[in-house]
Amino acid sequence: MTEILLKLTARPIPYPPEVRDKLRVEAKEIIERYPQARSALLPLLHLVQGVEGYVSGTGIEFCAEQLGLTDAEVTAVATFYSMYRRTPTGDYHVGVCTNTLCAVMGGDRIFAELKQHLGIGHGETTADGAVTLEHVECNAACDYAPVVMVNWEFFDNQTPESARALVDSLRNGEQVTGTRSGAPLCTFRDTSRILAGFPDERTDANEGDPGEATLAGLRCARATSVPEQPVHTSPFEERGESEGGNR
Repeated sequence: MTEILLKLTARPIPYPPEVRDKLRVEAKEIIERYPQARSALLPLLHLVQGVEGYVSGTGIEFCAEQLGLTDAEVTAVATFYSMYRRTPTGDYHVGVCTNTLCAVMGGDRIFAELKQHLGIGHGETTADGAVTLEHVECNAACDYAPVVMVNWEFFDNQTPESARALVDSLRNGEQVTGTRSGAPLCTFRDTSRILAGFPDERTDANEGDPGEATLAGLRCARATSVPEQPVHTSPFEERGESEGGNR
């Protein structure tokens, strides 16, 4: 009990002065994008996550100070969204979709294989700090199920074997490119800075084409969509009146 109370009352360790000064400049740039300062909370959380690889108590305190919020208000947001990590994260956050379709198509087997292969469970990180493993909810990629995401880049149509080879490549320091990306993966911390709204400096980072499965769905939707219906005006509108009386 004493240990728990000490953790609850311990103050966050401040950022080093040079880190804090840089963050203040970047936070100001982010806040100025919004008409109300508190609207910048989500990108600010990504910003501080890019410093330590997770949203620490120090990061929460920093965001609260910049936006005039309480630590509790910032914590409520940081713990609501799963993209904000509350524990240290490896260079590569590997998320295996185990929602309904991906699970049926093999997502559960992939997750079980990676747990056994890496020797870690959900939310845990390998001893070398390279990979953090999680099962994640649907990422709207059902046409390529089962899907694995690494630092929020898609790896489509995975199998236990291909997923195992993927994490081995990451741990070996090899360049790995997502199925739909034109650039090699960057680290989790660098990804967080990009999500905070800073430029992605990787060559061809924004290149990539939709896959055949997505295009097939689009063609099907266009072929079976209901024709646009004509707009009918009411007698009131035809006479230039409102339904509550004359205009």
